[in-house]
Amino acid sequence: MIPAGDLGKRIGIIGGGQLGKMMLQEAKKMGIYVTILDPVPYCPAHSLADDHIVADFHDEGGLRQLAEKSDVITYEFEHIGVEILQRLEQEGHAIYPTVKSLEIIQNKYLQKQALLNARLPVPEFQPLQEECDLWKLGDTLGYPFLLKSCTGGYDGKGNALVRGPQDLESAYRSLGAGKMPLMAEAFVAFDKEISVLACRGISGEIAVYPVGENFHQDNILIETRVPAALPAAVTQKVLELAQLVMEVFEGVGMFCVEMFVTENGSILINEVAPRPHNSGHYSIEGCVTSQFEQHIRAILGLPLGDTTLIRPTVMRNLLGEEGYAGKISVAGVYEALALPGVKLHIYGKRETKPKRKMGHITVTAAAMEEAVRIIEAAAEQIKIQSGEEDVQ
Repeated sequence: MIPAGDLGKRIGIIGGGQLGKMMLQEAKKMGIYVTILDPVPYCPAHSLADDHIVADFHDEGGLRQLAEKSDVITYEFEHIGVEILQRLEQEGHAIYPTVKSLEIIQNKYLQKQALLNARLPVPEFQPLQEECDLWKLGDTLGYPFLLKSCTGGYDGKGNALVRGPQDLESAYRSLGAGKMPLMAEAFVAFDKEISVLACRGISGEIAVYPVGENFHQDNILIETRVPAALPAAVTQKVLELAQLVMEVFEGVGMFCVEMFVTENGSILINEVAPRPHNSGHYSIEGCVTSQFEQHIRAILGLPLGDTTLIRPTVMRNLLGEEGYAGKISVAGVYEALALPGVKLHIYGKRETKPKRKMGHITVTAAAMEEAVRIIEAAAEQIKIQSGEEDVQ
């Protein structure tokens, strides 16, 4: 018999990366027994988990073992097979966010179609049925446009920018040449990229967080600033859209809604993630209730927490330095932590490689300008390297 912990509930987490680890940290504060499933024996969440099932994310035996050891199953990423989870859900196992919401959201075309059907604003898009239809996309969407894999992909992977007819064939080949379903989406000349965390409880209550402004480099999130520098009317519209998105998918737990804001103030929904999100890490120090605590509250049927922003907050990702691969070595910690308000999070990944997310830093301050200045100084100090030879 697996002990149920102080709250009488056991949680199973599919994935033991940094998101799983930060969920686990909040669950352990509440005395909850947590089992993780991850194929990597010493993944970041391993050291904190009560039990670790070392199995592939698509391994039915491993997932069934996780279900038997858990009262509630959740996941740290959406690119997992839904067929096994559907069977487990039909057999009476609680899985949050629901498998129905996962199935729709993990397919970018189905996700966009669901949003469009709800009359929510999204970029123009269409499925690619046949290779011969490639040449028609520029006529309907205009150039440039994005060719996307319908499933999989993160941090820009699974997307190809088509600037003109000369890019069509190379973009098609780079995305598997039709081996997986593809879609095309109009390119949005946005002014700002923003995101909103939102959480839905089992009973249907919804809690929405402040709007964050995101900054990317090479399609990887580098920094999130909260609150976003937006006119009050635009901010209000964004928050209303996030609430409507939650009603569309009827999921339970944390979701992140990424949006574009154009120069004229128009808002378009870019993507929805059914889980805690990198752009929400600021909430650990910045909000009364972090996205990870909120997720645990939601999937256990507990009251949702206060989402109020305490002070202006900036989160900066710490990526593996170019030219280094191997066992992680973190330099500049002393100098960074000597700066006021700096909070350091290192995820516990044993090996670094260029542009891999290895941790993040957060700064809260009385004013956004001050927080940005401090975090830029801290980021200059911290270097994620290794003792291995230069890989370049």
